[in-house]
Amino acid sequence: AKCGACGPGYRSPLEAMKGPREQIVYLPCIHNNTGIAKPDYLATVDVDPSSSKYCQVVHRLPMPHVGDELHHSGWNACSSCHGDVTKRRNRLILPSLISSRIYVIDVETDPRAPRIHKIVEPSEVMGKCGLANPHTSHCLGSGEIMISSLGDLAGNGKGGFILLDGENFAVKGNWERDGQAAPFGYDFWYQPQHNVMVSSEWGAPKALSHGFRPEDMKAGEWAISLTPTHYPNPTHSSPHTLRSAASDLLHVACLAHPTIGGQAVQCADTKGRRCGKTLGKFPYSERLIIIPQKKVCGMLLGAIPGVITDILISLDDRFLYFSNWVHGDVRQYDIKDTHKPRLVGQVFFGGSILKGGPVKVVEDKELETQPKPRFVQGKRIQGGPQMLQLSLDGKRLYVTTSLFSAWDKQFYPEVMKEGSVMLQIDVDTEKGGMTINEDFLVDFGKEPDGPVLAHELRYPGGDCSSDIWL
Repeated sequence: AKCGACGPGYRSPLEAMKGPREQIVYLPCIHNNTGIAKPDYLATVDVDPSSSKYCQVVHRLPMPHVGDELHHSGWNACSSCHGDVTKRRNRLILPSLISSRIYVIDVETDPRAPRIHKIVEPSEVMGKCGLANPHTSHCLGSGEIMISSLGDLAGNGKGGFILLDGENFAVKGNWERDGQAAPFGYDFWYQPQHNVMVSSEWGAPKALSHGFRPEDMKAGEWAISLTPTHYPNPTHSSPHTLRSAASDLLHVACLAHPTIGGQAVQCADTKGRRCGKTLGKFPYSERLIIIPQKKVCGMLLGAIPGVITDILISLDDRFLYFSNWVHGDVRQYDIKDTHKPRLVGQVFFGGSILKGGPVKVVEDKELETQPKPRFVQGKRIQGGPQMLQLSLDGKRLYVTTSLFSAWDKQFYPEVMKEGSVMLQIDVDTEKGGMTINEDFLVDFGKEPDGPVLAHELRYPGGDCSSDIWL
C-alpha cells in the first residue's frame, strides 16, 4: 500500500477496499495442551489462487520457548499513522497469553519468511507494569503500541494496558492511571475522533487456564462488564460500566468510518448472546441481536447459549460478521441501518449441536433440525468457527477453528488430536449471503511436528480488524 509521501496503510477505509488482494496470511500455531512439547510458531500460509503453493504453509517461525500460547497479534504501525512518512508497517507484535512474552516479528526483510526482531521478556512487562497475560495489540497514532492484559503476576484478573515504544519496543509503562485498571481484561478498540476507547473483559487467567467451570463464574472469576473510557487521556476515564445482565463480554469492533459516532460491540446474558451498540455518551447501549440459547441434554449445561468469540465489520460498514463458536455457525448481518441489523448470511460447520453427536437439542427457537456434520475436501470439520478475517474488498471471509487451548481441549477434544483448520467463505457483497469455498482448506493436523491449533489471521498490508483511522 505505497502512495509516495504517505505513511503505512490507507488514507481511508474505502481506499483500503481498493487495495491488492491478499497473497499470504500469518497465523500463530499453538502446541499447548496438544501433548506435543514443542514451541508455538508463526505460520505463513499462501492464499493466492494462482500460486503453486495455494492453501499451503510456506514458512514456520518457531519461538525459542515452549508454553507461550501465542494468541492475538497487531502491528507496530497502521493506517492511524498514514500521514507520517517516517512510519512503516514492518513489525508484527505477537503477545503470548500464558508466558506473557511479547515477540516483535520482522515481516519486512522477507514477508514470506518472517524472523524474530526482538523479545520483550515477561520480567520487563511485569516489573514496569505489574501486568501479565497480554492479549490485544493496537498501534496508536502517537507511534506507540498498546496491549491489553488479562491479569496480574498471581493470575488474578487485572484489565490494564501495556505501552510499548514504537521504535525500540521497550516497555514504557501503563497507559491507565493508578487504580484505574478494570477487574478483568480482554479486547479493546479506540476511536480517536470521538475520544473514546471501549474495552471488554473475560476472566481471571488462573480460572481460564482450567477451562470453563461454573464454580468460577459463581466465585466472581468471570467478566461482567464492558468499559468505555475517554481516549487518549486516561485521566478523564469514566467510571461508568455497561453491565445490564451480561455474563461475559468478548471482542469489540468499531465502525470503520470515524465520522460515524458508533461502536459495535459484543455482549451476552444468560438468555442468549447479544450484540449491542454504544453510541456517543457512554451509558447508552442498544441490544440489537439476540441469539436464543438451545435447551439440550448430554452436555454439562442444560442450555447452550450463543458464544460469540470473534466479531468484525466490513470496511464500508455494510456488514457485520461474528462466529458463534459453540453453536457452530458464522453469521452475516446487513447493518446499513445500524439500529436494525438484518441476518443475510449463515453457514454451519463444527459446533456442539451436530446431528448424530452426544448432544441432543430438545428446544431450539431458530433451527428445525440439528445441523449435519460438514466436510470440506473429504475432511470432517471439527471444533467450531472461531477467529475471522475479511479480505479488504469484503469478498472473502477466512475462518479458523481454535479458541484457546484449555477451552479447545474441554469443548472439542477431537481438535487436540486432529488439529484446527482454516477455511474460506465466499461473500455476496451486494445482497448478502455466504457459501463455503469447497476448494480451500488448510489442515493444521498435518503439520510436520503434529497437530497444532491455528488462531488469529493477519495480512501483511493490514486488515479490517487491526487498522484504525484518525
